[in-house]
Order: sequence, then structure tokens, then C-alpha cells
Amino acid sequence: MSLPAGPKTGLLLINLGTPDKPETPEVRRYLRQFLSDPRVVDLPAIPRWLLLNLIILPTRPARSAHAYRKIWTDRGSPLLFHSMDLREGVQRELGPDIPVALGMRYGNPSIESALTLLRRAGCSRVVVFPLYPQYASSSGGSSLEEVYRISARLWNVPNLSVVPPFFAHPAFIEAFRDVAAPVLQDFQPDHVLFSYHGVPERHVTRSDETGEHCLQSEACCATLGHANHGCYRAQCFATTRLIARALGLGEDKASLSFQSRLGRTPWIRPYTDEVLPELAKRGIKRLAVICPAFVADCLETLEEIGMRAREDYAAHGGELRLVPSLNSTPGWVRAVAQLAREAMAVPAPAALLRQVSEGASQQA
Repeated sequence: MSLPAGPKTGLLLINLGTPDKPETPEVRRYLRQFLSDPRVVDLPAIPRWLLLNLIILPTRPARSAHAYRKIWTDRGSPLLFHSMDLREGVQRELGPDIPVALGMRYGNPSIESALTLLRRAGCSRVVVFPLYPQYASSSGGSSLEEVYRISARLWNVPNLSVVPPFFAHPAFIEAFRDVAAPVLQDFQPDHVLFSYHGVPERHVTRSDETGEHCLQSEACCATLGHANHGCYRAQCFATTRLIARALGLGEDKASLSFQSRLGRTPWIRPYTDEVLPELAKRGIKRLAVICPAFVADCLETLEEIGMRAREDYAAHGGELRLVPSLNSTPGWVRAVAQLAREAMAVPAPAALLRQVSEGASQQA
């Protein structure tokens, strides 16, 4: 008995996004979309609208556009072209039978356009790969919600599989080790700071469904368990421990902090902009900074750390070196392909049916 071919599988890579141009109108459009997301600014609708339209959008787009112009290249936004290069590398690694598309949660190319490309390529099964190592509701959660929202509107809803947060996956750890090791060997830093994007404290406490663990003690992120398995901060601590170990860094040679906080509400600590002068006061003259929340260099790595933080640290008498992100390095391309294959290894329903039918045919 001849059986129909199994469903064609596509891979959807998702990153956060970037403005189309480093100019105020485009940045305003991007920030409006980004900060209107209730998973990002988790306030009731009316206070969120007031905050966005009366406080943030009147002034922030021009400042952000100025910052974007500092990192813009002939190829455009670093986040976008590194992500496009990654997509092309993963496509080569996986081969032509598994189409790979790139979608941005905010801006272009959109998640909807990427899903459309995969549908036109005949993919009835999609492996969704949010390119955020650690889970946060404001990044991975929001991206998955958008995928589900778009897919739910389709008449033929695709079979979706999701690559889980990979903050401790050996392939991710090894890829960052391979990028960082040559820089550290060349720079010979006195200390290595792991700087992650921050989130409000309330995002962390909401992730603790027991309500009894997260931010209840200074050691709450020392280990991962049932209460904090979805805690962004705890996952950042786990990533730091693993990369530091892979690089052979002792406990006194590495530390962790959180950057990019916004507003007056408490964000997870310690804050990068407060840690830097403290390290300088301790006599750390040569400081390397690794940013393992970002798999592609972007505004937060290149401008916030590689420019502003470096200048601030120089003003305190030290030298700061930013370790590049994974971007589209060969090790990261292989790691993404490996993680995708692992997600694809879970058989889709039609594949299960085919296996059962083949087994029945063999027995007959």
C-alpha cells in the first residue's frame, strides 16, 4: 500500500526586531509597536497608552535614532543582517528540504510574512525557534503568542513545535565559548562581566507560580528547581556559570549584571551601570564584557556596552572590551541546526501514522 508523503517541515527563526532606518519616524514606529505590547509594558491599557504617548514617544525616538545611527552599517541594522546571515547558514546546514524563514517580533520581516513564506513552500509543520537563550515573557513569550495568534487565524492551522529556551544547552555554551575564548586570550582581562538585558522584578516574581521563591533571598537563583524553572534571572545565572566554567574562569574572575532598565520601577539587580564603577574601584583595569542574552550584536551590545559603557569605564581609568555575540559564526550555525533537528525529532502526527502503517505492513 502506498502512503502519502509526510508533512513538509519548515523552520521559523524569530528575533526581537529593529527599526527599518535609524531615523526618528522609523524608530518611533518601531517603539510604538514594541512598547504597546502588554507583555513588554505590563500595565493596564489606559496607563500603558498614557505612558507611551505622553512620556516615551515625544522624546525617546530621537535619542534612540541617534544611538542607532552610531551602529548602522552599509548593510543596515546589525541585528537584521546578522540574523539574515544566520538564516542562510542554517539553510545550508539543514539542506533544501527544510525551508528556513526569519521573522522579527517587531518590525520587518514580520513573523506573519515568514509564516506565509513557509506555507507557500508547502510546510504544514513549522518548528518555531525563538532566538532568546533565556525565557522572558517580554521576548520569548511575546513571540510565541504572536505565532499562535497568526496561526490560529488560518484555515489550515500548521502543526507547531517549539525549540525551548536553550540557556544551558551544550551547543549554545560551546558556541559562546568558541567566540569568547580568542578575545579573552588576546585581551587578558582582569575580570569578565556577563551583562544581560534586564526585566522588571515583577516579571520575575510572576514567573514563580509558587509565589514563595523568586527574589525571596539573595541565593534564590543559585540553583534551578520547580519554583524558578521559568525564571529569567535564574536562567541567566545558570548560563553564566556554564560559560564561565567552559572558559576556565574562577568564581573571583567572573560576575553578572543586568542592563537596559527603563522607568522607575525596580528591575532585576545588580545593574550593569552601577557594577562598572564598582569594578573600577576594585582595581579592575582590564574588563571584558560578554552579553549572552543576545545571539546577534545589536543596539544593546554595540552601542550600550561597546560604546557608552566603554567610555564610562575609560573615565574611571579602565579599559573595557566587548566580546562579540554569536552572530552567524560557524559554531552558532551548527548549534542552531542541532537544536532545530532535536525539535524536529519529535514525530509529527502524520509521521507517527506512517510509522504505525509501515509496522503493520511489515507484520503482514
